[in-house]
Amino acid sequence: MDHKKNKPFVYIVGFAAALTGLLFGLDTGVISGALPFIAKEFQLTVGESERLATAVLIGAIFGTLFSGMISRRLGRHFAIWVSAFIFCVAAILCALSVNLYMLIAMRVLLGIGIGLASFTAPLYLSEIAPKNVRGALIALFQFMITIGIFVSYLTDTLFTPTGDWRWMFGITFFPAFAMFMAVLILPKSPRWLMLQGRADEARAVLGRVRSHDEIDEEISEIENALNKTHRFRDVFHGTGFLKVLILGIALQMIQQFSGINTIIYYAPSIFKMAGFISPMAQMYATILVGTVNVLTTIIAVMYVDKWGRKPILYFGLITTSFSLLFLGYLFHIGIHTEVAQYLAMALVLTFIFGFAVSLGPIAWIICAEIFPLQGRDAGVAVTTATNWISNAIVVATFLTLVSAFGPASTFGFFGLLGLISLAIVIRFIPETKGVSLEKIEANLLAGKACRHLGD
Repeated sequence: MDHKKNKPFVYIVGFAAALTGLLFGLDTGVISGALPFIAKEFQLTVGESERLATAVLIGAIFGTLFSGMISRRLGRHFAIWVSAFIFCVAAILCALSVNLYMLIAMRVLLGIGIGLASFTAPLYLSEIAPKNVRGALIALFQFMITIGIFVSYLTDTLFTPTGDWRWMFGITFFPAFAMFMAVLILPKSPRWLMLQGRADEARAVLGRVRSHDEIDEEISEIENALNKTHRFRDVFHGTGFLKVLILGIALQMIQQFSGINTIIYYAPSIFKMAGFISPMAQMYATILVGTVNVLTTIIAVMYVDKWGRKPILYFGLITTSFSLLFLGYLFHIGIHTEVAQYLAMALVLTFIFGFAVSLGPIAWIICAEIFPLQGRDAGVAVTTATNWISNAIVVATFLTLVSAFGPASTFGFFGLLGLISLAIVIRFIPETKGVSLEKIEANLLAGKACRHLGD
């Protein structure tokens, strides 16, 4: 990658937009440490605990479905601003919840903000980033998610001795407000401006994030893409939209059915199954999960535009699948010694490493790249909603699966799903490294197969 050609403002914008990922991570990760104390205070059953953990995901589904309309009509910038406002309000109301039902309702509201953020931030970054660092800037969004999860684990650990779950939720207001202010510096997406017929404004935005000789070429590419599908509904007829929609749906399902959020949401419970009895031991082990998640995602940010999407996906899926299969086997033979406990921890951390370097960022990257401009809002909305629906299914059923079949069979099942996913990636996923969004769209309109869209 030649970073010297890019204006510094590109990275400032990329970081500000990626802050949505920080709140995304904070508000999904916080439940991991808070849940045991909430369950104790409100006397929750296993089913009620699963419903509370799932509430934010249900909200995210609805937030995603509305986000496409908001983003298309009012702009990507406005949608990010709305999500920041929701994060601020929901953080306070979660902390002030007086019973389970109020807390569930506030977590649903929070989920709506997360749904908006998870839809809009990758889309916005894909449309404003130069093609040579597009993957890295979208991966930065995932990196900020991992930082958010890590910070939530730290704050959960801080309040674990007192069991003060209200502060675990309430403290997220401060980064939410910081994000609310940071959004004010973001320019509008040049591609959204072109969709609205505001070419002069689009040119002005590109002037802030591109070199002078790139502006005319990029404006021309966008205009040519728009001329091929004059109206929004044109994109659904004979453009190959359906096949990339199915591809995006499959990729988001692969990301979630890898089993990642069984660990993110239930890490202390998993470490308890592995023999770490005290709450503090469980939280220290969970902090290790967050640490590996953050450090490994840095690799993806640095190298996704150098090594390419597919080689990293191959490595990640092989790593995650076999780590879960071995973890399932370890639970099958029994964890009776301290060595076995730490081996179980090592396998969980290996899984996190494999996911964070590959599926974590790359699912968002590819789904933000493969759709034609006229249908990009609809495509990203549907695929992001798929992510949250799949996430909700996994989180809502994990404890039940463990209770019914045991951790050995449950982790073995997710490991086998990973191997099936690897075959799908090999056969259908395109390599989009260094290819402009308009070139990908031209290949789609030309009828190329999904795996050749980046050729």
